[in-house]
Amino acid sequence: MPRVIGVRFRPAGKIYHFDPGRNRIEPGMSVIVETARGLEMGLVVSGEEELPESELVMPLKRVLRPARSADMRQIEKNRKKEKEALSRCAAQIERHGLNMKLVGAEYTFDCSKVIFYFTSEERVDFRELVKDLAAIFRARIELRQIGVRDEAKLRGGIGPCGRHFCCASFLCKFVPVSIRMAKEQNLSLNPTKISGVCGRLMCCLRFEAGDYEGARREKRAPDGA
Repeated sequence: MPRVIGVRFRPAGKIYHFDPGRNRIEPGMSVIVETARGLEMGLVVSGEEELPESELVMPLKRVLRPARSADMRQIEKNRKKEKEALSRCAAQIERHGLNMKLVGAEYTFDCSKVIFYFTSEERVDFRELVKDLAAIFRARIELRQIGVRDEAKLRGGIGPCGRHFCCASFLCKFVPVSIRMAKEQNLSLNPTKISGVCGRLMCCLRFEAGDYEGARREKRAPDGA
């Protein structure tokens, strides 16, 4: 079985597997890897282990090297460039009169590509915008339309409970949440009480749904539940 490590490229993001090669890699280290988007720096979240090929996306890409001080400085430069990229892209969106809300910008590690995230209630023809942005940034441009839950995950923030958003803290992927889960937990069905900042049902409604269902089956549910 292939020997792999798990790498994450953003907090609470999906874990991708890479071949560590001859590098000595431990959890908590930052590494430079090659991805479909180009060179990227990611955080190692799981140490070396053997996994069957059926659980992996083959062929595996190899870790190029552990991140160096110069790599960390490059990331800091990229973060500053992303702020400028946001304002310049927003100006171009306004110039083209496009109905889209710019949410974030992201440079790949080697700055060969700039990704802009946006939300919109309609399909947007941004072909001319891409041409202008490519000329401005002299890099490959990707415009990615995301939903309101993805926007909350990308931006982060504090929820009604006073804690950081679950989606931006530890939820790697969104799971279906239904109004039935709120009913079974005897919660108020007032939308303002059971909706997150994104306007959708709160992800945490699902956390205890299984316990309530099990309690009902075993006839040990609390009064009123």
